[in-house]
Amino acid sequence: MKHLAGADPELVLLSHRYEELERIPLSDMTREEINQLVQELGFYRKEMPNAPVPEEFQFAPARPLPTLPPHQAPATDVKTPPKHDKEEHPDL
Repeated sequence: MKHLAGADPELVLLSHRYEELERIPLSDMTREEINQLVQELGFYRKEMPNAPVPEEFQFAPARPLPTLPPHQAPATDVKTPPKHDKEEHPDL
């Protein structure tokens, strides 16, 4: 949590690489709604402030990592690289 004076409160979800995934404005939400949102996102709530966090939640993102779309070949007429035998490595 980071307080920014004068800024509207928002929840910023980051990936394990600290890349921003989503921003959720919190200005119009009540405390109960924010608690419900955080629970729905999959965050773990400790019983006591000093209680340990279970291992499965220590590095877990609130949401699954986004999946990348399958690689698509370019539409232009680009020659495909030559195929090599399984035992032959093109960089050697």
